[in-house]
Parts: sequence; C-alpha cells; structure tokens
Amino acid sequence: MGKSLKQTLSSYKTSIYLLLIYAFLLAFATVIEKYGGTPVAKAFVYYSPILYILYGLIIVNFFAVSIKHNLLQLKRWGFLLVHLSFVIIVTGALVTHVFGEEGTIHLREGETTDYMIVQNGIEGELHLLPFKITLVKFNLERYPGSSSPSSYQSKLIIHADGRETEQNISMNHVLDIKGYRLFQASYDKDLQGSILSANKDVAGRNITYTGYLLLFIGFICCFTGSNTRFRRLARQLKHLTIVAFLFAPLTLNAQVYAAEIFLQSNDINKEHARLFGLLPIQSGKGRVEPVNTFSSEILRKLHKSSTIGVYTSDQFLLSVFAESHKWMYIPFIAYSNKDIAFNYDLNEEYCSFAEMFDSNGNYKLEGDLAEVFAKPPNKRTKYDKDLIKLDEQINIFYQLINSFLVDGLSFKNNDAEELILHYRSSVIDAVKSGNWQTANDALLQISNWQNEHDTAGNIHPHKLKAEVLYNKVDIFKKCQRLYLALGASLLIVCLLILFRNTKRINWVAKVLAIHLWVVLFIQLAGIIMRWYIAGYAPWSNSYETMILLSFFVVLGGLLFSRKHKLPLALSALFAGVILFVSGLNWMNPQITPLVPVLKSPWLMIHVAVIMAAYGFFGISFLFGITNLILLRIKTKTKLLALRIKELTIMNEMSLLIGLAFMAIGIFVGAIWANESWGRYWGWDPKETWALITLIVYVVATHLRLVKKWDNPFLFNLVSVLAFICVLMTYFGVNYLLSGMHSYG
Repeated sequence: MGKSLKQTLSSYKTSIYLLLIYAFLLAFATVIEKYGGTPVAKAFVYYSPILYILYGLIIVNFFAVSIKHNLLQLKRWGFLLVHLSFVIIVTGALVTHVFGEEGTIHLREGETTDYMIVQNGIEGELHLLPFKITLVKFNLERYPGSSSPSSYQSKLIIHADGRETEQNISMNHVLDIKGYRLFQASYDKDLQGSILSANKDVAGRNITYTGYLLLFIGFICCFTGSNTRFRRLARQLKHLTIVAFLFAPLTLNAQVYAAEIFLQSNDINKEHARLFGLLPIQSGKGRVEPVNTFSSEILRKLHKSSTIGVYTSDQFLLSVFAESHKWMYIPFIAYSNKDIAFNYDLNEEYCSFAEMFDSNGNYKLEGDLAEVFAKPPNKRTKYDKDLIKLDEQINIFYQLINSFLVDGLSFKNNDAEELILHYRSSVIDAVKSGNWQTANDALLQISNWQNEHDTAGNIHPHKLKAEVLYNKVDIFKKCQRLYLALGASLLIVCLLILFRNTKRINWVAKVLAIHLWVVLFIQLAGIIMRWYIAGYAPWSNSYETMILLSFFVVLGGLLFSRKHKLPLALSALFAGVILFVSGLNWMNPQITPLVPVLKSPWLMIHVAVIMAAYGFFGISFLFGITNLILLRIKTKTKLLALRIKELTIMNEMSLLIGLAFMAIGIFVGAIWANESWGRYWGWDPKETWALITLIVYVVATHLRLVKKWDNPFLFNLVSVLAFICVLMTYFGVNYLLSGMHSYG
C-alpha cells in the first residue's frame, strides 16, 4: 500500500490530474463569485481547506517527481527553478491567508474609527487597527454637465503614534500606514460617507515576489540552457522540412448600418468641414486634439460608426453645432440591450435624446443610475454596465448641445465665446445660402485666437497634423485587409507547392513573405505614431491591446518562417481577424488620457507581455487545427508524417514561449496591482482566469511526460481546446463575469 501511494505521488499523471482539478475549482469559484459574491467564493473555494490540501498535494508531488527522476543530479536547473518558484508562490499565498488581513472601513463625514470589517466566510468581524482614521470630507467629481462620477476621493486625518496627519486617498492614490494599504473602494449614496479597502500582507507579498523572481530566472535558464526541452526541439526542427498544407481560405463580411438622413437640405460643405477638423480642441478629459479626432470619437461613441448617412464625422459635428434642436429627436444613439429598451420604453437599437425624458421632463435613468453607481465595480451586472454606457452617451450628446464645443475650441476661456457664436451663426447662414466664405473667415479668426492665447503650450501643430494624418490613413484597417489578402494568397501558394513544388512558386511565396514583413513594419509605424500622438505606450485599452496582439501574432509567425511559410500564412490570417475584431465599433478606438490606475510603467510591461503570450497561444491554436486536419487524412505518406511532426514541434515551441510570457505577465501584473490597489493578488475574475489559462497550458506542455498521452493527436487537440481559456480570459470575463479589470 505504501509503495502504491509513493508511486502515485511521484507520477506525472498525478501532476496533471491535480492541475486540472485546481483549474476546475478556480473556474467554479468565478461562477460562485458572480452569483454569490467575493466573500462566498473565498470561503468556499479560494481560502477553503480543500484548496490548501490541493496545494499541499501539488507540492508533495513536485518533490516526489524531482527525487524519482533525479532532476537535481541531472542539473535541470531551469525546470527546478520554475517549479520551485510555484512552491514558494503557494507558500506566500498560505502566509497571506494565515497572517494577512483584508477588510473594509466605512466612515461618515466627521466620524473617527480604529477598526475595519473583515469577512470571515459570509459574516463580518471587527478587527482593531493600530491607528485611527477620521473622514474630514468626501468629494465626488462629475463629468461636465453630467450626473456621472468621474472620480472620488476622501480627505482623512490619520491618528498614529501620538501624531495627526492629513492625507488624501482616491482611486489612484494608495495610502500606506503601519503595514496596511488603504485605497478608495466606494461611497454612500448621499455622498456623505466613504468606503475604504484595507490590506495587510507584508510577509506574504514578499514571499510571493521572491517566487516570481525565481520564476523569471528559471524561464531564462529554460530557454538558454544547452540541454533544455526548448533547445532540443529547436535542434529537431533543423532536420525537418515542410512543403505545404491544406486549409480553407477565410472570408469575412460585415454589415454597415447607414442612418437615414433627417434633412437632405442640411448640407455641410465638405471642404469647410475638413478645415474645421484641423482646429485644435480640448476634450472633456483635458487632451488637446484635432476636431477631426474629437468628432470621430463622438460619432463612434453615439452611433457606433465613424459616419452617419452621407455625413463625415466633421460634417455631423458641424450640423449638431448649427442645428442641435433637430438632432435631439433623431433616433441615432446606438445601444444593444433589449431589457433597457423595454424598461424605459425606447426604440430598440437606436434611440433619440428626447426619448430619455418623460412627459414631465424627468430623466428616465436617474433613479436607477444612483443605485448602480453606489455599487462597487465588481458587483455591477452586465445590465448595470450597459445602463452606465447609455447614460454616458446621453451625457455626451447633452454636452454637445450645451456649448461643450464652444468651451473646447476656446480651451474653457469665455473671452472667445463671441468668436464661437459668430462662427456658429455664419455656419447656419452658410447652410441656408450655400455660401461658406463668411464661415471660412470666422474659422480663421478662431484659429488665430487660439494660437495667440496658447500661453500654456497646449497646441502642438506637428502632433495635430500627425493625428489628422493618422485618422485619415487608418493604418490598422489597411493592415487588416493586407494581412487577410496576403495570408490567403500565401495559403493558396502553399497548396500549389503541395502538388507542384517549383522554383517559380517558391519565389512567389518569398515575395508574399517580404510583403508581410513590409505590412508588419507599417503596423509598427502605426503603433509608434499612436504612441507619439498619445504621449504614452498605446496598449491601455481593449482596442490597443488587440492591435499589439495582432503585431505579436505576425512577428511570431515570421520567427517560424525561415525555412517555410506555413506559420506566416497562418499568423497573417489570424492577425487580420484580430484587427477586424478590434475595428468593430464596440472596441472604442479613441485616444484618451489614461485613467489614474493605468498611469503606471508596470501596465505597459504587463499588457505587452500578456499580449505576446496570447499571440504565441494563437499561433499554437492554428498549428493545432492544421495538424488535426492532416492527421485525419487517411492516406499517410512519409512526407505527410514529416509535415505533421514538424508542425507539432513548432506548436510545442510556440506553447513554451507563450507559457513563459504568460507567467511573467502575471508576475508583472501582480506588481501593478500592488502599486495601484494595495494588494498583489485579489482573486479578481480576470486574475483568476489568467491563472487558469496558465495552468491549462502547463498541462498541455506536460502531456508528453505520460507515455499513454504522448501522441500528436492529443497534444494538438489540447493546444486547440486550451485557446478557449485565452478567449475566456480576454473576452469572457469582461462580458460574462464581474470584476475590477474593466477598462474598455
């Protein structure tokens, strides 16, 4: 019996079973959290005895496997360091659970407290703090002309060690005091109280960071060591060749809604609209940008399109500027929640501004919005989030028709109001008469005034011109089309090589590969251009991360295309699909100032590394599908067997690279979370599913260690199925679960 237990604990098969059970429990916990709340998920899964027993079994299994296979004597340093780091990380989690404290502090204005509420299972307990806190004032800032909050902060007095100090804590300002980290979480509906989150976990955090450091060093050893798995795969790949593959070309179709023009006679001159689009304007978030960018973002936000009928975005903005009262009754504001349409008696898909008010002039959403905004972000449902988005759209249009454009053009300076009003009247006259000369002159006067009064140096002509060019060229949409066209062409060429391998066909393949290199550099130029315009690394939201992901997908394909063009064809098609998805209206591709929590250098590294991981996982997904198709071909030849073997090797190499990037990305994300929220890990659904993704790909790369499971079909199948976790982490968490990682 003892021998049987020893064999079980030292088995690779046991390792895989334990990891799969762990991944399943974590996934189940995210569902519990959605319907029962975070405290329930922590009590029943994350901090449950079952999970800690599982941690113990995984650690015992690691040491048993290491001893059985003499890993220390074999000097498998990379393997040992990577796996030992996870033992240390789990130990850090245990220390956090046993010795760490996490709770909330609820204060009313003028109130002083020296305790926090800690959730113990589903109930709360009072924990004494080594200091006292007094809430002096709670401040809520709203967007101009809006009832929506833009930020909130608490002014505090800290009583500690016989001294009193004033401190401000807000969504972007974490307060460290006596080993505790405090950050702003929520507030009371009457705006007279504040809810703070408190966290104490110095020991657990340091142990876990040590584990992440060893993980990073271990991966370096795994990829640079002379006798590592990755290096052996690379050597095997040198002795194999591939000639072709069979894959169905991809076609994409999109339907574009053309809004009915409400007044054909309301003709806005295109040339004047172009000149209008060159003016600098200060957006509601403080960034100085061309009117062209502002109008495009506004129309995309309201109508989910950069045009409406025959109007460009600049023409639309001028039309609203001149005759806003007519646009109030046009159903052009796009939304997609049918429950909202039913509850508020709105037209489905598109509603008008006027529909949002009842017969007494009351705003229909006001009562429900107050309840939604009072909820912590991780407690908001999809319906709540859609309601907030619709409210944002209504507020945007409200600002447009209430002199927001006037304020923006004059940079919030009332001295230029007369110039703007004169310009507006000249546009109204021009619409009626068709003569735009007076409007052109008035536009020039505004431009001259802006330059003369730009004492703060907010207007950067070169950046404005670059941004207008960026908008006009639309680099990423062009890259999308080129990737799809070149990728499909390369697939056809590879198919021809399968039947007739000639120098001419190979020459065509090389030419297509060179063109894809050119497109990649064009995309890189677009990323750099966006970086220059924005002033920060452009991977802070969903749109930007998908742009970066597509770049890494093609780059990964190019790395595997030295001897053959299969990886490049696959990656080009995949990148084209990613760019197509990124260009959908709901991705909101506007350039905006970063929200406070995103103003961190750790964010740039975290997102870039995670996107690189997703890129290599995506390539593995395509390799896996291709191999599964080839494995189903009944007539097996030596050439086909070589092709399958080579694709499988490239698949595993891609998985190993993606796995390393994923682990490092999670580590960097933990540092970012600690700097922004006061804790390195909080079991947020996004964090949890990133960990699940990591575990699933660990399983995929370890299947070969079990003799019965070491076959090409199972490995390629798992590499395909594992990509579901990537999709869930990137998309599913945002739309199916709740959490704090909702930045658009």
